[in-house]
This record gives sequence, structure tokens and C-alpha cells, in this order.
Amino acid sequence: MTSVVDERVSDEVEVLEAILMNDVIIEREGNKPTIIETVVHPLTGDDTDQQYVCVTLEVKLTPDYPDSSPEVTLRNPRGLDDQLLSMINSQIKEKLAECLGQPVVFELIELVRENLTERNLPSGQCVICLYDFVEGDKFTKTQCYHYFHSHCLASHLIAGKKYYQEDLDKLPNWQQMQAPPYQPSCPVCRSEVSCNVDALKEAPPPIESNNAEPFRLTPEMKAMQKYMAGILDRQIAKGGVVGMGDTGPPPITITTPADTENEAATNGSPSSQQDEAKPEAIPNGRPAGNTSNENSTPGSPQAQQAYRGPYRGFNRRGKPGRRGRGAAGAR
Repeated sequence: MTSVVDERVSDEVEVLEAILMNDVIIEREGNKPTIIETVVHPLTGDDTDQQYVCVTLEVKLTPDYPDSSPEVTLRNPRGLDDQLLSMINSQIKEKLAECLGQPVVFELIELVRENLTERNLPSGQCVICLYDFVEGDKFTKTQCYHYFHSHCLASHLIAGKKYYQEDLDKLPNWQQMQAPPYQPSCPVCRSEVSCNVDALKEAPPPIESNNAEPFRLTPEMKAMQKYMAGILDRQIAKGGVVGMGDTGPPPITITTPADTENEAATNGSPSSQQDEAKPEAIPNGRPAGNTSNENSTPGSPQAQQAYRGPYRGFNRRGKPGRRGRGAAGAR
């Protein structure tokens, strides 16, 4: 049994399909429309490359629509921050209240399109450098509608190809021949991207990076480095770091040329050497010194090492044995 469709709804759907054609998706239950969905872009004429923002508008029709307001959702925003989305949602609520009792889907599409056209620039931060997009920055839009400073994206793609090649060189020749070629991917969603890296490299760095203050290693950061180094040593001693040797890797530290010069100048004084021997404390009261197991007593849990004895498997006859001794060693 087919349900009766309001003539106002059927006329609206017919108009939407005639105007938007393949750009609109209409879900139906029987012959009754239930959900209308379309991706809204800013107006840029025929130049789609200049469309830097977009959003999916989903309108769920209620059973008695248009006499009651539909449920409207904005999904998959690209280049839009939360503040702008909140403003558009507020305007949508006002439009729904204003147009109660008449078809409103096309009005909603135009409302969203006008907002995108007025703000056809990506908002927020570049996820690679974490600097904002400002006027004068050179940025790139990927096929998945994510945005990056062109300079940052070039650095990311070059580094990705370098690391891929390093990992590939570690494989046997037969695996290298079967490995797929390097495919650049989006840093956000990992979708495949196609970019001219040589052209991206010509772009200048982000404007905010040029105006940023030089990095300086503060005493608080040094104290935190020592504290984290102690945690790493304890984890290595307890076997909590997989793939590390007996001594473990050196802690990751950040230094500047000024720090190196100051350290070299103070290493000669006895007082400075005594100060360095003392574990430095941080505000939470826990010591930040090295807590490795160099002075641990034999037999203590810290001094115990992983088992490195001979491999015990099975010989060719299926009996227990030691590798290298053959069947005779199993008797």
C-alpha cells in the first residue's frame, strides 16, 4: 500500500532534482521522500578549484512535513570552524521557524551556500605546522577538501617519501619488487592525494612562522626532560619498553646552541659538577634524576635480564630436542 505524498513535498522534490540533478540524494520509503542530502559549495562560477569550503546538508523530513519543521544536520564540514558552523545552525533554526508550513529545503540550501560564499577561505589551523591561515598565506586544498600551507604540505610529502624509501631498503629484494610504489596521502584522513611537490616547494613558509618568537628551552622544560628520562629508565629496567637493548636508547632531549655553550662554560667549576650530581625536583615533588638500575644488587628484580638460553624445539622425528644436535641429541 502506497502512502499519500503531500503535493507540496512532491513538487519540492521535483524542483530539487531538476536544479541539482546528480548533486542531490533523495531517500524514499515507498514513494514518500524521507531524507534529502546534498553537498553545498560556495558560488565560484565554473572555477571549482576556487571552492575552498563545503559541507553536507542533510534534511530529514518529518511525517507531517512541511506543517512541522524537518530535522537538519550539517555533516563533514571542510574548511569551516566550529564558530561558523554554530552561526549557520542558528540561522537554519530561524529559517525553519519563519517558513513553517511551506517547503523549506531549497531555502536552506541557499542559506548555507551564501554563508560559504562569503567565507570561502579555510579557517582554523594547518595541522602540519599548527599555525593559523592568515591573509597572504599560500595554501593548498586536497581532493578530500583538507587544507595545508603549501610549504608545509611539500615538506610532509617529501619526508613521507623519504621514510617510505628507507623502510623499503630494509626489505629483501623479492619483497622490494612486490611492494607498491609510494603513494602520497592526506595527513588528516589518509586519502590519496595528487600534488605537484616541486611547485609546492616554491611557496613561502607560513607568515605566522616568520613572526614567531625564537624557541628557547626554559628551566621548566629541562626539569621535565630529566623527569621523563627517569621514567624511561624505569620502564626499560622493568622490561616495559619492547625492542630495546640492555641499556636502552638515550633520552630525547632538546637543546639550543646557547644551552651547549653554557654547559661547556660551567662544566669546569666544582660547584656546577656537584649541582649536576643532585637530582633536580619539579613542582610536583618527585625527583627528576636518573633512576636506572646501574647500582642495583645482583638478584634484584631490576638486575634480572630476559632469558637468552638455547632454543628448545623438535627434531625431525617429532621428538623434543635442541637446535643443532639433531636426533641424537634428543635421546
